[in-house]
Amino acid sequence: MEWLFVKQWSPYVVGIGIGVLSWFAFLLSDKPIGVSTAFSRTSGMIEKLFRGKITTEKAYYKKFPPTIDWEWMLMVGILAGAFLSAEFSDSFRIAWVPTKWGSTFGDSPALRWIVSLAGGIIIGMGARWAGGCTSGHGISGTLQLAVSSWLAAAAFFAGGIITAIFLFQVL
Repeated sequence: MEWLFVKQWSPYVVGIGIGVLSWFAFLLSDKPIGVSTAFSRTSGMIEKLFRGKITTEKAYYKKFPPTIDWEWMLMVGILAGAFLSAEFSDSFRIAWVPTKWGSTFGDSPALRWIVSLAGGIIIGMGARWAGGCTSGHGISGTLQLAVSSWLAAAAFFAGGIITAIFLFQVL
């Protein structure tokens, strides 16, 4: 069981694990792995707390009801798994400003939070616009050989590379 406590796992082992998880998702639920819809459902659940049943009458929430489903539980599992992995490897640290960010942009937690929030909103909008997130398109869609998913995955990588170059070399 020592492999549970290493700081970094082999990307090949992790890739195989995600592939096997995808097989089981298709086998047991006939659904692809993806979590971006879970965030939309969560926003609907929050809105429902304040506005009541009128929320479920919106066209979007008729298509994606604001309920806890298997994708929502997958999102919880991802968060719990990431936390446990960091704990087991003794690498969990609370840092308001990551080292790389701080050395490039300064140690302001407010700036880091504002940029993170803006980036999260943009990523969320992009995932909804693309009809899926990196896990939905990059893992499940490419596994099904969907052309749209291969294009989306290429765009994810290109966008990430361009953003990293811009943030850490241009600015």
